[in-house]
Amino acid sequence: MKLSARNMLKGTVTEVESGTVNCVVKVDIGGQVISSMITMDACKDMDLKVGSEVYAIIKSSNVILGTM
Repeated sequence: MKLSARNMLKGTVTEVESGTVNCVVKVDIGGQVISSMITMDACKDMDLKVGSEVYAIIKSSNVILGTM
């Protein structure tokens, strides 16, 4: 598979929060945890569970920063 996205981060699923329509998948990327909301169908199709190795693929033309 080839993708146009260049930001691919390999990680391990640490948590899967299942909802009715979507699920939130938390992924540990070298000590940092990021979250992805995907459909339940996609979660089931990929058989995602704690310990699964995945790639977080990020495609964005803008990065927004904020301070407090």
